[in-house]
Amino acid sequence: MNKLFGLAILMVGMLLAVGAGANFRYYSADRSASFQVVSDDNELIDLTAVQPYVTYDAGKLYVDISQYNLNYPEWGGTGMSPNTTYVFEEMFEVSNELWENNQTDYPICVKIKTEHENVLLFAGTYDNMTSGPASNLEFTVYHGTPVPVGMIFDNTNATLGSYQFQMSFEAHAGECGGPQ
Repeated sequence: MNKLFGLAILMVGMLLAVGAGANFRYYSADRSASFQVVSDDNELIDLTAVQPYVTYDAGKLYVDISQYNLNYPEWGGTGMSPNTTYVFEEMFEVSNELWENNQTDYPICVKIKTEHENVLLFAGTYDNMTSGPASNLEFTVYHGTPVPVGMIFDNTNATLGSYQFQMSFEAHAGECGGPQ
C-alpha cells in the first residue's frame, strides 16, 4: 500500500511538473551586453593614444579634457569653454596589425561611431581629411599605415557642466564598401 501511495504521489508530481511546463508560452527579458578589448596576437586593429588627452588602459580608450586628466596635473585648466569649437588632430591612431610578414593586401574596414551629437570624428589631419567630419566615421586601414583620428568638440550653446560620450568601434577584414 505504501508503495502504491508513493507511486501515486510521484505520478501527481510529474503531472504537475509537466503541466507547469506546458503552460510556459512567453518569456521576455531585457539584457545588456558589454565587451572589453583585450590584447591578442591576432587582433584586427590596434588603438594607440597619441594626444595626452587620450589614454588607453585595460583595453579601453579614454578621452579626458578636464582638470582630472592625470597627464596634465599642472596645466591649470578646467575643461573647454562654452560657445567654442575645438579641433584636436591625431587624438589616437588605428593600425592594421592583422597579418604580419609584409602581407599588405589585407585591408581592414574600421567604423567608429560617437554617441554624442556635438562630438565629430575625422581621419587624417584637419586640413587633409581622408574621411569625416562625422559622428559615424568609416575608413580603410592598410597594414603598416596607421590612420590618425581627430576629434571636433562643438560647444555652441552648451551649458556649463561635465559631458560624457561613448564611442563604438567595429572592424572587419576588407576595404570599406567592398566585399567582406
